[in-house]
Formats: sequence, C-alpha cells, structure tokens
Amino acid sequence: MASAGLTPADLVGGYTILSGEKFGQPEPEERVRGTTVRFTETDVVVSDKDTKETYAATYRLDAGRSPCGITMTATRAPNSGDVAEGLIEKNGDTIRLIYALPGAEKPTGFRTGPKQLLFEMRNLNK
Repeated sequence: MASAGLTPADLVGGYTILSGEKFGQPEPEERVRGTTVRFTETDVVVSDKDTKETYAATYRLDAGRSPCGITMTATRAPNSGDVAEGLIEKNGDTIRLIYALPGAEKPTGFRTGPKQLLFEMRNLNK
C-alpha cells in the first residue's frame, strides 16, 4: 500500500531508522544506527541509540497530496515552535520521510537538497 489517503492511524507505532540522507549526502550508518521514531496519532518522537529523546513534534498530514504532505511543529527546546514541512509515504512496514529545516525550500520528491533531511524506517514490530 502506497501512501494515498494516509492517515495518522496508519503511522502509529515504533520504527527504527534504516538509512538517512542530509543535504544531498548519505548519512553515515553510525549516525542513524539505533535511532528510533515513535508516532502517535498526533505526535512524533525521535530517540537516539541511548533512548534519549532528541526531537519531538506534533504533526498533521495533507492526505490530499500524493505523496502525502506532512507538517511538523517542534515541541522540545531549543527548537520549540520550529515548523518543518515535507512528504511522507508508507509502503507495507516501511516509511519514508523527507522534510525541510525551517526557512529551507519544501521538498517535492524523495531526494534531499540544501537544508533537507530524508529517513527511511521500518516498523519495529514487523
């Protein structure tokens, strides 16, 4: 199932990051290994390999787009209130998420440009 009509309920669960890309370059495996992402129907929380929360945000989906649009608003200092816009798609137990840092150009596909990040993650329960 691709992400057409994606809802927050479709994302709920825990995921481990498989790979990442930052500003057009692959992220080294040691930077993403052990990082987890937890979605509820309203929030997303990222934890590092030591289970320390490194990012938390509320999110909303724009399911009228394909791929689905996502807007995340950071809820944790020092980035509290920062808005990141991007795209998200789910295919089976895998999610791809790309987003732009505040002030950067919003991504139009799953390839990073300046100040954009991309992560591929798999459901921890699969």
